[in-house]
Amino acid sequence: QVQLLESGGGLVQAGGSLRLSCAASGRAFNSYDMGWFRQAPGKEREFVAAFSWGGGPTYYGDSVKGRFTISLDNAKNTVYLQMNSLKAEDTAVYYCAVRRGSYYYSAGSYDYWGQGTQVTVSS
Repeated sequence: QVQLLESGGGLVQAGGSLRLSCAASGRAFNSYDMGWFRQAPGKEREFVAAFSWGGGPTYYGDSVKGRFTISLDNAKNTVYLQMNSLKAEDTAVYYCAVRRGSYYYSAGSYDYWGQGTQVTVSS
C-alpha cells in the first residue's frame, strides 16, 4: 500500500505562484513512476506532469508546459510541483498519484491517489 498526501494549495491571483507538495510513504513507492493530475468542476481529470523517482524524463501537459516544474526531495520522500504564471484556468483540485500502468498521461494507469489539494486562481 502507498500513501500520498498533497498540500500547498490555496487562493492566488492570476500571474502568481504556488508550490504543491506530495509526501509519499508505504510499500516501495519509489520504485514506481508518479504523476500530477488536476480536475476542475464538471471536467475530466487532466494530466499535468509525470516523473520517475529514479531519474529519467519528466513529462508535462501542454497546458502547463513552461510554467510548472517538478522537483524531488528523496530524503523527504516528497515531490513538489512549482506552479508559476498561474491562470484562472489552472483552478482545480490537484492530485498526485502512483503509476503502475503503461501510459503516463492517462489517469487510468495510476493506482494510488492522494486526497487532493484545491488551487484557486482569481482573475
